Amino acid sequence: MPAFATELQTALNAVAHASQLCRTVQSTITSEVLDKRDQSPVTIADFGSQAVVCRSIDAVFPNDPIIAEEDAAALRWPENAAFLKAVCEHVHRLGITAEDEEICHWIDRGGAMKYTSRFWTLDPIDGTKGFLRKGQYAVSLALIVDGTIELGVLGCPNLPISAEEGSPIGALFYAVRGQGAFIRPLDSDAPPRPIRVTKTTDPALARFCESVESGHSAHNESAMVAQRLGLTATPVRMDSQAKYATVARGFADAYLRLPTKTGYFEKIWDHAGGIAVVEEAGGRVTDVAGKPLDFSRGRELNQNRGVIVTNGLLHDQIVAAVQAVMTAETSAG
Repeated sequence: MPAFATELQTALNAVAHASQLCRTVQSTITSEVLDKRDQSPVTIADFGSQAVVCRSIDAVFPNDPIIAEEDAAALRWPENAAFLKAVCEHVHRLGITAEDEEICHWIDRGGAMKYTSRFWTLDPIDGTKGFLRKGQYAVSLALIVDGTIELGVLGCPNLPISAEEGSPIGALFYAVRGQGAFIRPLDSDAPPRPIRVTKTTDPALARFCESVESGHSAHNESAMVAQRLGLTATPVRMDSQAKYATVARGFADAYLRLPTKTGYFEKIWDHAGGIAVVEEAGGRVTDVAGKPLDFSRGRELNQNRGVIVTNGLLHDQIVAAVQAVMTAETSAG
């Protein structure tokens, strides 16, 4: 049996079910959003997705910690009773029978705070603002052992399977370290197919992905990097780790997430699943200085700044361009 076969099957099933829940919520979503303390929007689907995934991991690997984005504290407040009811109703629609408190318990299973030798990290909806505007989002799950990402799964309910006209919408991307990266439809048992990054070597011919939200990545600096490289193609802007999937399958050559705030550190759940898929597809991921991302520090990548994702062949050139732009910005400031 291949390494991590049980973990992969558990992750695929969990992410597929969570993606199904998210789709259902997105198709009917209105203004019913619960604001977290940091003011980022949380939807019914965030909580439902986390409950579904943590339940699946808990059933097979009850001793594995899970570092996830959400917790159920606010759902237990009396004023949010209707919101909790809606979360539970969507979980029940998947055929999962559970009381409200058990669903809250599953959500809270994602509350691990510290690094351990083996743990999962989950973003139940990466790209919540994209989800709310019915754009791209992803359910991202990864297993980290001894600081190394061993497997990753991305559920991308709004990404097409292929570039062909009329391609089915909804894809699962997945990878296990040393076993390659694959895509399969979200809604069928069609066999998976391998994916690979592009073979672009001339940076002037490259196409970038970047975040829709300028608060997530410095768009002005990205434009200066593109100019320095002689790149002319319009960047592909989309939310979430769908950008990782876009690079991994060869629909773009690079993804830049450049620092926007001094002292801000990326969260591990925003990157781990996507990194697994890109690296197994032949790509490379580092911070803006070219250093590997350090997943041995708990919930944050506090030894790194920003993220650069490429097809590997362009990586050193893009890192050099980013460093040159950031140095010039610092000097000017």
